[in-house]
Amino acid sequence: MSLGTVCVRAAGVERTVVEGVYVHPVEPVKVVSVRPDRRWQRRPRCGLCRKRAPLYDRGHRRRWRSLDDGLLRVYFEADLPRVACPEHGVVIAAVPWARHGAGHTIPFDEMVAWFAPGASKKLIAVLLRINWHTVGSILARVMTERDGQDGDRLTGVRRIGIDEVSFAKGQKYLTVVVDHDTGRLLYVVEGRSKKTVHGFFDLLGAERARALTHVSADGAEWIAAVVGERAPNAALCLDPFHVVKWAQDALDEVRRQVWNDARRAGMKALTGQLKDARYALWKKPEGLTERQQAKLSLIQTANKPLYRAYLLKEQLRKVFAPGGPERVRLLDAWLAWACRSKLKPFVKLARTIRDRRADIANALAHRLTNARGEAMNTKIRLIIRRAYGFRSVEALRAMILLCLAGYTRPLPGRT
Repeated sequence: MSLGTVCVRAAGVERTVVEGVYVHPVEPVKVVSVRPDRRWQRRPRCGLCRKRAPLYDRGHRRRWRSLDDGLLRVYFEADLPRVACPEHGVVIAAVPWARHGAGHTIPFDEMVAWFAPGASKKLIAVLLRINWHTVGSILARVMTERDGQDGDRLTGVRRIGIDEVSFAKGQKYLTVVVDHDTGRLLYVVEGRSKKTVHGFFDLLGAERARALTHVSADGAEWIAAVVGERAPNAALCLDPFHVVKWAQDALDEVRRQVWNDARRAGMKALTGQLKDARYALWKKPEGLTERQQAKLSLIQTANKPLYRAYLLKEQLRKVFAPGGPERVRLLDAWLAWACRSKLKPFVKLARTIRDRRADIANALAHRLTNARGEAMNTKIRLIIRRAYGFRSVEALRAMILLCLAGYTRPLPGRT
């Protein structure tokens, strides 16, 4: 077996001929001069679309980083011609050992993609001797190709959850779509607006959108409006956690109003009793400490409106306890009580819930929440924290898809 064959097999590339090998006398660098085999050279292709195209010129000579050979950094070096593509014009020709526009060989890219989901940035940078920002560009390149190779991830989707997650300061968000049945991430894109949700349904297609049976989401109008328009047969289920969160916000508004009124009236005893009462009012009764139970008993005696607000919050939480259609009747009873409560925040909340009653009833009837989407968001936040060095949102998106979209990346050379 020739030295050239050994170099090609060690690098994990195909349809490549070695013309020469040079090892630097001082630096730990090995340069392998290569060219495509004759069959590849006779059929030049566009680097973008991979369609056959006539040769335009000989181009220039360049290098690609390959997998290390022991302690030696290995580079492939070759002439890179250009072709005249009918669709893309004059572009660099495709080569068998690297993706278009890449500075690394395909096995090197695959090695980085295999390490990235589980390794720290420092480990990858030290082990493979590359910059962390290079990892981001490699992942974006690999995932773009993988999306095209693996076919359609949206086939057979019936129940989905739509949510958003913050990824940077300054109100920067990602729109996330998850499959309730498989737990896979289906879609992630920068932004949170009707446009981003429309983008998912454009990718899904009209026929498969009509086949959706359930969509879970929070109370965001930009989600509900698009789902109602693009998925008319799907039952929109409003996440119970967010509904209870609305009640907690209303309760907190009542608490602040009562405290401010007592402070203005000079009622120091009442303001002292309401001090540090937030957690006693927010927590579930079974999770209260003895001190918090005492605080709640004091509120029950000293301020009836605030205690009524607390009972309204707790009753709404119990509406979403395990059960069946009777829970919808409990919701209607709660709405009637809230409207008669004479507490403006809860009267306003009752109007909001009544407007979304059908979506809440769907969640109660089908027992579908956005819990899987929230769990996915937790994983995404962990990835965001680990990938904070990425300067590109596309690189971050590629990392998220690589980890959560159900892809399996084999280690190069292993089956």
